[in-house]
Amino acid sequence: MSNDDITPKTTTKIHETDFDEIEQSLILPAEGSCFHCGEILPKEPFFTLIFARQRAMCCLGCQLAAQSIVEAGLSQYYLDRREISPTASLPDAINFEAYNHDDIKKQFIYHENGGSTAELSVANLKCAACTWLIETRLRSMNGVKACQVNLTQQRMRVNWDEGELSIADILKAVHSVGYDAKPYRQDTHEAMLKRQNKQMLIRLGVAALGAMQAMMFSIGIYFGDYSGMLNEHRDFLRYVALFVSIPVFFYSGVPFFASAYNAVRAKQINMDVPVSIALILTFFASLYATITGVGETYFDSVSMFIFFLLAGRYIEQNARLKASNMASDLVVIEPLLVQKITQAENLIANLNEQNLTKNTICRWLDEVDLPSQINRTLDEKVLAQSVKIGDVVAIEAGSQIVADGILLSQEATVSQSLLTGESDLIVKQCGDVLVGGSQNDSQPLIMLVTADVDNSQIALIDRLMNRAMSEKPKIAQDADRMARWFVARVLVLSLLVFAVWYFIDPKQALWATVAVLVATCPCALSLATPIALTVATNRLSALGFLPTRGHTVQTLAAVSHVAFDKTGTLTMGQANLLAVVTDATTDESLAIAAALEVGSRHPVAKALLTAARNLHLPQVDDLSHHAAGGIEGVVNGQRYRIGHASFVSDGDSQKADFVFGKFAEQLQEYQANLSVLLSVWRQGRWQLIARFYFNDPIRSDARALVQSLNKRGIKTLMLTGDPNPNALKVAETLGIDEVYYGLTAEDKVNHIKKLQENGHQVLMVGDGINDAPVLAAANVSTAIAGAADLAQVSSDSVLLGGRLAVIHQAIAVSSKTHTIIRQNLRWALIYNTAVLIPAALGYVPPWLAAIGMSLSSLAVVMNAMRIRRVAA
Repeated sequence: MSNDDITPKTTTKIHETDFDEIEQSLILPAEGSCFHCGEILPKEPFFTLIFARQRAMCCLGCQLAAQSIVEAGLSQYYLDRREISPTASLPDAINFEAYNHDDIKKQFIYHENGGSTAELSVANLKCAACTWLIETRLRSMNGVKACQVNLTQQRMRVNWDEGELSIADILKAVHSVGYDAKPYRQDTHEAMLKRQNKQMLIRLGVAALGAMQAMMFSIGIYFGDYSGMLNEHRDFLRYVALFVSIPVFFYSGVPFFASAYNAVRAKQINMDVPVSIALILTFFASLYATITGVGETYFDSVSMFIFFLLAGRYIEQNARLKASNMASDLVVIEPLLVQKITQAENLIANLNEQNLTKNTICRWLDEVDLPSQINRTLDEKVLAQSVKIGDVVAIEAGSQIVADGILLSQEATVSQSLLTGESDLIVKQCGDVLVGGSQNDSQPLIMLVTADVDNSQIALIDRLMNRAMSEKPKIAQDADRMARWFVARVLVLSLLVFAVWYFIDPKQALWATVAVLVATCPCALSLATPIALTVATNRLSALGFLPTRGHTVQTLAAVSHVAFDKTGTLTMGQANLLAVVTDATTDESLAIAAALEVGSRHPVAKALLTAARNLHLPQVDDLSHHAAGGIEGVVNGQRYRIGHASFVSDGDSQKADFVFGKFAEQLQEYQANLSVLLSVWRQGRWQLIARFYFNDPIRSDARALVQSLNKRGIKTLMLTGDPNPNALKVAETLGIDEVYYGLTAEDKVNHIKKLQENGHQVLMVGDGINDAPVLAAANVSTAIAGAADLAQVSSDSVLLGGRLAVIHQAIAVSSKTHTIIRQNLRWALIYNTAVLIPAALGYVPPWLAAIGMSLSSLAVVMNAMRIRRVAA
């Protein structure tokens, strides 16, 4: 993005000769620090034109803030400010309109589901009620289609109609309920989290120091009560305790008060409301007792209370951030620089026509004299974000491949560990596909870019994973509702406790009420589900099983049946043409068959096109695809069909008197496990003219998967459109319980629905492209999809590495997650219920209630971390 394009012209009138004087008047940051906030600059900083000079900024947020200041004619702000810090006050005229700039929007907004989608970083999320508050506010706005906030990752995902409202309106709405949202980028997001962590640590230090000092003076008061201390001495110690507790209350306690205030202002209740009420009551009651000399003071309890709450949240926040690290690692760290050599539009044209071969690449390389082009462009480094389809770029050894593309070098070694979880190096040859996000291992390579950076596989994986972690399954929604219900009841119960104690012992009424408010706050209840789901999602992704929907983990745990497609699922999906039986010449039949299959992604289509790569393919008109049947089209004025026997014969092959002749299937003779027929419309009927035999090997880990599922008591079945009995042999080899072959897409869906009507939970495993209807019909679905297929997959999860054995591991992780969620919920409910009676009876002092609540939340987080140890 060019700064010249987006830098607004300031209205401040300054003469050229005054700039040197202005520079001397400015408070400048230390070298390598942000001009706006003073934070450390990233390797590739942002820039904004201020007082005729480009000023370095640490992030997009600072860049936009600075541009807004200049645009509003408030550049004087930088002359008047006396400090540079993230918390320095800004001019009131700062607004969010700069985010509506087209160049800015390109960086973080993409189109999805008929609307615009943005990934945002959200600061200061504390609990499930915070996420619910933001979601409720945005969903109430006209134009917002969906909004999911991820507590663990401190991120949100919103989809909206830009015709009705802008991104600035959305950011304003989030700000209006007390939260700060900015466009998500990994480097700036991590910087934000580090700043939050640092600030919380400072607050925790102040609270610890204040708590120790307040306790020291309070002990003196307690002992003085037994030894007959003079009132003057007692009052002095009380004032000193008040003095040391003021920074604890008014600085360290601010996060609780701010969160509660924002919730109440929005007419909602969150976990910090009862906590804040307890703190305010205790502090000001102690203040009253100090000033009047009547009653007891509990400044030590206030300070200890805040310290223990902050300590619990600090540990809990670090555990949650650790749980989400794997998801963050998927995102390409930007900005990256690559050497742009030239452009190759003709290669892209060949690719679009599915006519890009190694010979085509070699001819192009000879024509352009690539070595001299490389030497001429050695210093022409460009941002990875600016790389476009058709660019030819060089990737250094050890660098990340910035986008999906095709290798133009003779050979390269890459690692796809980020994508598949497999650390093995893969040797690529000229013409092979390179996947964005892979790592170039040993030597520089030259590649042709075939997809935008934002549409590369690694970017799609990050979007799918973030969508899965943002969407809340039913169990998480139920837990959130339960926590909100609990908070409301706690407030009512605390009033009742106060009223009862006021008549029994007025001195004890306040402290019993405070203990109830604190001890029964359902923080652990609100954490029980989201932390476990986050850890599980990251664990599954590390195994190469990518959940793309929020309900995936919960539903997998309840699966009773697993249904498999055959071709491309249980088999490798890499068919090889073995033989052609035909009335015409082999080349003639093969050319017609391959021409019909152009554009299809079925393994048979790939095998035919590979076999016919040196043949001239005829023009095909009136092409149509028939689900679970085949393909029909007109070639040289004659209509042809290729596919299963029933389809190519228009159902005649099912009749008893139909004669296949030499086109009868003979799989054993040709050592094949798959065949298709080619027919032509002649003399008023369909006539067979060729049969093609293929071998599609069974996946090496398919049998082990079926055996593992059987041991867990999960039933297995095969649903395939393959009409020949070879499906029975595959099922027998693998040990699958039930087999149904020759099915249409509708038949497969009906089988799934029949199982569901009998109360079964079904996992469907398919190839992700041809099985879309049945994948959608199943309770939960998994697609085995390659790099080119990922964007089209409509399943609930994706096998990134193509290893079937991961399915059993995914079910094991999901089952463990379900168990841990139930344990967490049970523990949270038992704790909140058990502590209620002693707290209401006055046996639990406020500081002990704070310890109990913090330990309860930590127990939930630590229990969820056990999911990471589920065996791979």
